[in-house]
Amino acid sequence: MSRQVTTLSGQRSCTSGCGHGPTHGAASSRAGRRLRHNPGTAMGQKCMEKVSSFLFEYDTPRMVLVRNKKVGLTFRLIQLIVLAYIIGWVFLYEKGYQSQDSIVSSVSVKLKGLTLTNESVMGPHIWDVVDYVFPPQGDSSFVVMTNFIVTPGQKQGNCPELPDAGLCKQDSDCSKGKYSRQGQGLMTGKCVNFNSSVKTCEIFGWCPVEVDDHVPSPALLSEAEKFTLFIKNSITFPRFKVSRRNLVESVTKQYLKKCTYHKVTDSLCPVFDLGYIVKESGQNFTFLAVKGGVVGITIDWNCDLDWPVRYCKPIYQFHGLYNDDSNVSPGFNFRYAKYYKEDGTDKRTLYKVFGIRFDILVNGKAGKFDIIPTMTTIGSGIGIFGVASVLCDLLLLHFLQGRDYYKQKKFKYAEQEPSKSHKKEKELDNTQ
Repeated sequence: MSRQVTTLSGQRSCTSGCGHGPTHGAASSRAGRRLRHNPGTAMGQKCMEKVSSFLFEYDTPRMVLVRNKKVGLTFRLIQLIVLAYIIGWVFLYEKGYQSQDSIVSSVSVKLKGLTLTNESVMGPHIWDVVDYVFPPQGDSSFVVMTNFIVTPGQKQGNCPELPDAGLCKQDSDCSKGKYSRQGQGLMTGKCVNFNSSVKTCEIFGWCPVEVDDHVPSPALLSEAEKFTLFIKNSITFPRFKVSRRNLVESVTKQYLKKCTYHKVTDSLCPVFDLGYIVKESGQNFTFLAVKGGVVGITIDWNCDLDWPVRYCKPIYQFHGLYNDDSNVSPGFNFRYAKYYKEDGTDKRTLYKVFGIRFDILVNGKAGKFDIIPTMTTIGSGIGIFGVASVLCDLLLLHFLQGRDYYKQKKFKYAEQEPSKSHKKEKELDNTQ
């Protein structure tokens, strides 16, 4: 009796009992004895067989065709969803066929506008860009003053502290040389009259002390709503050696002189009304100007460099960063002073400034076709298709009514490996 194994090439090889007559058996017996006497030869033949098998044989998994409408439709539906995800999201939306580069940016600003105040302490006063913009050099983060409290004629000396920071009844309540957290100078150790009914600790500092209890309302510089802001933004994508400015091809000198930004009609104009910026950020300029606030301006450059570079244009957006839900430290303010000499004495005029802080943030990225991310994306997509097979196998082998039948068709079970003694007996039978 003989057994035959058919390979992919269609050839047949004998595993046992091939040939006829005793001559063949005797030859096999003599070859076996020679191999036993020459273990090196046997090892070499085994190595050659392994190498030959590795080089000239191909394994392919066994496929089982299942004729089941539910599984078939589920399989195709999952494949369709995966295909839509790969084409729609990965390729078209995320542009998985492109290599990406981040942005390098520089921003400078210029403001224009004049306003007049007629405050009781200062009288009529004209404010221009030098007076109300901090810092004056036009950085990407700046403050426009909209309101202020002025304390003129301060000089260094002794004067009573404010009641909020230094109430006292006797000198022992005032520690000499001590500084109160809310105070405006160093205590001299004396308790003096602040007014006819209140005593406070005397301090050494800039006198008279600032009184900021009352914030002017409406804001003194409410006309700042009509001031204009000119933004110049230069960007580059180093990897692709592409540089752009927000003064794009359609922005000419004549257009720049008369245009004002509007998100619909003039979306590329780099000149903005401050009132329009605050309005688009979702805030009220009149309310914000009293105690100040913060507004964010973002410039987005998302460029597809597979198209001509003239299509790489900025998009402006405005965001209100001031939260008026809390009464704790509302608004935005800071102090600065103008110093001068009078009769040989150093003096200063102190301003508590309330203003709107503008922060300009530039974001962006550029993409361009590259074969490496394209092949990587395609390979990932092909791998995702395997999800369909996994899910359908799970449905077929664990949830359908005929799951036991499908398991028998899909899996081939092998018995436990025979013992060594059984193998020797089988070899003796084959040699006889």
